[in-house]
Amino acid sequence: MSTMIMRPSLFNRPSWTGIVICTIVLALLPVCNLLFPADSALHVSSYTVALVGKFMCYAMAALALDLVWGYTGILSLGHGVFFALGGYAHGMYLMRAIGRDGVYQSDLPDFMVFLNWKAYPWYWWMTDHFWFSMLLVVLVPGLLAFVFGYFAFRSRIKGVYFSIITQAMTFAFMLLFFRNDTGFGGNNGFTDFKRILGFTITAPATKAVLYLVTLALLFGALVLCRMIVTSKLGRVLQGVRDSESRLMFIGYNPLWFKLFVWTLSAVICGIAGALYVPQVGIINPSEMSPANSIEMVIWAAVGGRGTLIGPIIGAFTVNGLKSWFTAAFPDLWLYALGLIFILVTLFLPQGILGLVQKFKKRDAAPAEGSASKEAA
Repeated sequence: MSTMIMRPSLFNRPSWTGIVICTIVLALLPVCNLLFPADSALHVSSYTVALVGKFMCYAMAALALDLVWGYTGILSLGHGVFFALGGYAHGMYLMRAIGRDGVYQSDLPDFMVFLNWKAYPWYWWMTDHFWFSMLLVVLVPGLLAFVFGYFAFRSRIKGVYFSIITQAMTFAFMLLFFRNDTGFGGNNGFTDFKRILGFTITAPATKAVLYLVTLALLFGALVLCRMIVTSKLGRVLQGVRDSESRLMFIGYNPLWFKLFVWTLSAVICGIAGALYVPQVGIINPSEMSPANSIEMVIWAAVGGRGTLIGPIIGAFTVNGLKSWFTAAFPDLWLYALGLIFILVTLFLPQGILGLVQKFKKRDAAPAEGSASKEAA
């Protein structure tokens, strides 16, 4: 029954048509940047391409959060740590790819030379290999989520208490990564990247490829999450959200279902962080701040949680407003963000997508009424 409810509202044929059209339009942006000169009406600036690429990374993180919050009822205020860990795992490879082109012309990153390190620490082993770093992008957030989730879910911590400990987790990691002796660049983190897979990272063609890879993985993550939530597994996850005790009564063990979706969400978030780093050009501990994790919750709430596509819309909407607001009124953005969240909670509990669906139902009601009169 839940599958029949979800498909017409989001993933019927017109919805898929809209998703495919948006995907094609987004895919054309870097093409217009490369093919058309700056004075052409069809030219898209490099700044716009980089900005949309960053928004897509945020959208993937919001999608990952919606999988656990919207469909399983697990409100995480710590997804920023998974996003940042994926970024750091990729950043380690990018730092080693700099080679001797740093300020100190050493085999070690500049921050290690400055701190008088003589060799890489053990956890940097094999990070000069791209595919090993990509494995870390998946394993590090996934392993942390699995261990954390296992003990939290086994102890039946849920609701606001679970949200609090996830926020405490990301705050603890942020403080750890701010320290210089951890080997992750301290306050400055990783930056000044030069190459990725031998290609100049600032070259327009390289940035276009990174952008298109991000778009492809965002689309793939949406399809994967849709397959999960419309399957029998998805119905069990919604059972966990709606009545976990009833689910246990009929013989299901919620622990492993919650642990699976929690770990998968962390992995998707880590991949988003890995895609974010080469496009933005920096990763530092501020990405782990509790405020960043709360912003992810706002993206999902604004777009419409429990819809998959809604958090993607919310991520683009909120970050688009943030880009404009921080340029026009840089001191007022946090107040505006808080006001947005309050207004959405009070007047749009189903988010932007819920508002659209309400208007569709309102338009459809007169048509159904006239059809019933004709039939009578």
